[in-house]
Amino acid sequence: QVQLVESGGGLVQPGGSLRLSCVASGSEFSMKVMGWYRQAPGKQRELVAVITPGGTKNYADSVQGRFTISRDNAKNTVYLRMNKLKPEDTAVYYCNLGPVKYGSTWSPRHDAWGQGIQVTVSS
Repeated sequence: QVQLVESGGGLVQPGGSLRLSCVASGSEFSMKVMGWYRQAPGKQRELVAVITPGGTKNYADSVQGRFTISRDNAKNTVYLRMNKLKPEDTAVYYCNLGPVKYGSTWSPRHDAWGQGIQVTVSS
């Protein structure tokens, strides 16, 4: 089965930046859509960004213009560069291997999550 490991989270001040990484093992990474999701306390897990095998990107409105998703197929890795961070970006961030599109919504594969990594934005 797939194994996904995130890294790069931590504590940053408002306006700061972080880059998250997610390495996928035991999968056909280059053929899969990759997604980043996040979940804050008391809220549903929500889509942050997705990237297709060909490099097409989609972002949640809340992060559009501030976050950038990218991938390196040779390294089986997907990245999330987060700029101009806000306190409301505070959440646990998860990568997902192979989300699927239903209409206009990207739904995650429920058996293909990373362990989650905390991002805290606070002064």
